[in-house]
Amino acid sequence: MPNPDSDRPPEGGGGRPRAAGGIATPSAWPGAPALPDPAAVERALLATGYIADPALATSCFLAIALERPLLLEGETGSGKTELAKALAEVLHAPLIRLQCYEGIDIGQALYEWNHPRQLLAIRQTELRGSGPVNLYGAEFLARRPLLQALDPEDGRRPVLLVDELDRADDEFEAFLLELLSDWQVTIPELGPVRSEHPPAVILTSNRTRELHDAIKRRCLFHWLELPTLDTERRIVRTRLPWVGERLARAVTAFVGELRALDLYKPPGVAETLDWTRALAALGADDLSLPAIDLTLGSLLKYQEDLATVRATGVAAVLERSRGHA
Repeated sequence: MPNPDSDRPPEGGGGRPRAAGGIATPSAWPGAPALPDPAAVERALLATGYIADPALATSCFLAIALERPLLLEGETGSGKTELAKALAEVLHAPLIRLQCYEGIDIGQALYEWNHPRQLLAIRQTELRGSGPVNLYGAEFLARRPLLQALDPEDGRRPVLLVDELDRADDEFEAFLLELLSDWQVTIPELGPVRSEHPPAVILTSNRTRELHDAIKRRCLFHWLELPTLDTERRIVRTRLPWVGERLARAVTAFVGELRALDLYKPPGVAETLDWTRALAALGADDLSLPAIDLTLGSLLKYQEDLATVRATGVAAVLERSRGHA
C-alpha cells in the first residue's frame, strides 16, 4: 500500500494539477468561489447558513487544498453531516452520501452487477438468435456511492460524505483505507478505476467505537463540540431568519439548561431548530410553560428524557434559562 503521507503525484496521468507548495489548483472546482485562505472558507460556509469557527474553517481549507479526507468526530447533532452539505454548496459540487451501518459491504458501497438487466440481455439475445453478449460491460454495472465519487458520470468532482463510519465493521474500514490511499479500485471484469481528481471527502463518527489509527493517520481530524449559547443563537437566526431574537434567545438558553441534565440523548442543533420551528408555527414569540409542555416532543425524542425533565421540573429549568437568555 502506498505511503498515505507521501506528497508525490500518483503514477500515470501526470499527477493532479497543483500550484506551488503542493496545493490543489482552484480549477479543479469549476464555478466555486476563490478560497485562498481559511477566512474565505469561513465566509463561504456562512453564506450557506453554516457557522464555522476559525479552527473548523481551517480544517476544511486544508482538506480541500491538500486533497486529504477530513474526519469529523463529536456529539450527535453537532453539525458534522450538515458541514458536508454546506461544503458541497460552497464548491458547487454534487454531494454523494454513503450512510454506513453494521454489515455494509463492497456491493452496497462500491458496485454490484445488475443481474435483472443481465438476464434480460440474455433473453433478448436468445430471441434474436444473435451471438453472445458481454454481460460484464459497463452498461450492466450498478454504481454505488464510492464508485460514483471516484468516477462521476457527469465529470463533476463531488463531495463524498461517508457518514457514521463507526457503525461499519473493521473489514469495511480496511477497504475504505485502501481506497482513500490510492484513489483507485479494481473491478475484476473491467480493470482499475482511478480518480485523477479525487473528491473532497468528509468522514463522520459518533464514536460508538474507536476508528483504527490507520484511518486517522490518513485523515485530517477535527472534533466538533456542541455550539456555545451565543453560537447556537446565531445558528437559529441564520437558519430561521423569520424567528425573532427573543424566541431564539429563550430557546437556546432552555436547550443549554437541558444539556446540563443527565439525559440519555441531549438535544443537538437539529433538535433545537426543529423545536424553534414548532414554536414559531404555533405563533410563540417567547417561551411559556404551556408552549413547552405541548411541544417538548419536538426537542426530546426519548420517553426517559421527557420523564427526567418533568421530574426535574420544567418551571425550574425555564427559570434558570431566563437567567442566561
